[in-house]
Amino acid sequence: MIAKDDFIIVLDFLPHGKPNDRKAEPVAQGIGEKFLNLLEVSVKDGVALKANDKLYVGDDKRDQVKYIRGRIGYDDLTNYAKNMVNEIVTDLVNKDEKRFINFFNKAGPVTTRLHSLELLPGIGKKHMWDIVGERRKKPFDDFKDLQTRIPMLADPKKMVIKRVIEDLEGKDRYRLFVGSPLLE
Repeated sequence: MIAKDDFIIVLDFLPHGKPNDRKAEPVAQGIGEKFLNLLEVSVKDGVALKANDKLYVGDDKRDQVKYIRGRIGYDDLTNYAKNMVNEIVTDLVNKDEKRFINFFNKAGPVTTRLHSLELLPGIGKKHMWDIVGERRKKPFDDFKDLQTRIPMLADPKKMVIKRVIEDLEGKDRYRLFVGSPLLE
């Protein structure tokens, strides 16, 4: 089951809709604030948005959104939205560092031969075992703590950001962060 977001961060706003769309209505493309799902929503008339705006898309009354058009893939994003993804994902990871460091504290095996930590760019067997050993002693507090306690580890925040973008692009059959209830 894919987790649902209550808020999205706007990646792009198309006041006249998408080209070649039968229905010419204002549309926004965004990324879920918590579960990082890519969504496209129909925006109410008279509402003007810009990148980085926060929109409510939950089940209660929505002030700015008419309806959710649906989940979209990375390839469905406009070029502007694709350019905004890195910046907005970086902001989301910075704002909620505790939730992402929790992944390092709780991540488990995917199969008998593959650990979910190894799915992060730059982490092989050695770093994976170092992380597992260190977290048994004491859970990691933040990215700085993780980097301090694991020798020769590249910047873990950059690893997470890169992996989120790879998840969005659909580069791996395993999704670590997008739509994952692991991040709760």
